[in-house]
Amino acid sequence: MSEADIQASAAATRRAESPVDVSVVIPALNEAETIGAALRSAIKAFGETVDLIVADGGSSDDTVERASKLARVVTAPRGRGAQLNAGARLARGRVFVFLHADTTLDPLAGGRILEASNDPGTVGGCCRFAVEPSPEWGIRYRLLERGVNLRTRVFRTATGDQAIFSTRWAFERVGGFPEEPLFEDVGFVRSLRRLGRFQLVDAVALTSDRRWRGRGFVRTVVSHWLLRAAYTARVPPRTLARWYERPRLGRAATPPR
Repeated sequence: MSEADIQASAAATRRAESPVDVSVVIPALNEAETIGAALRSAIKAFGETVDLIVADGGSSDDTVERASKLARVVTAPRGRGAQLNAGARLARGRVFVFLHADTTLDPLAGGRILEASNDPGTVGGCCRFAVEPSPEWGIRYRLLERGVNLRTRVFRTATGDQAIFSTRWAFERVGGFPEEPLFEDVGFVRSLRRLGRFQLVDAVALTSDRRWRGRGFVRTVVSHWLLRAAYTARVPPRTLARWYERPRLGRAATPPR
């Protein structure tokens, strides 16, 4: 083990033993290339004492090895809802932040999330959505960002790549995430909003563009919005998952936005 690995491991141990305000839970499945950046961004946002938990769904690459240098790792049944709930059961913070493995936090996010969570009546919230810059599809991504953030402001809804957060009390009160194959994030936010205020904080969660590059921008956006409309019309998530997995919709592992 290198000196850097030893120091990282020691820092992870100190975080696991220190009192914390925030626990960051990251669900992962074969995310060796991205998990380190996500974890480091959480440390920059919340400080060295942040409680970091990676809930691994059975990775076959080096995800667990890389994550364990910076975070506690728990093995969970595959499925984002189940993994998030498994991670939250180990969390020690009074505020939970749920971060995707291909998403990094704005350094300002820590202060903004804590400020919002301290506001009486607020039970949770999210960051502004952004996609990593792309010279090829820059304008398309900026339009997508505006659309998603407008939807969040108007309807007070959010998706997982916006770094959804909640107080511990609210998470436990709603019973955690629905353990469904799709839209566990949207269902969780709906439940939170029944308890109190859901805030959009002025900080960015920057997500990878791999989803749109892998399947094509227009195809990805159209299929995701159609599935979301069907979910809003109360089509069961398991039925939507079967539609999503059909060849014409692609087989990307990341759920709709």
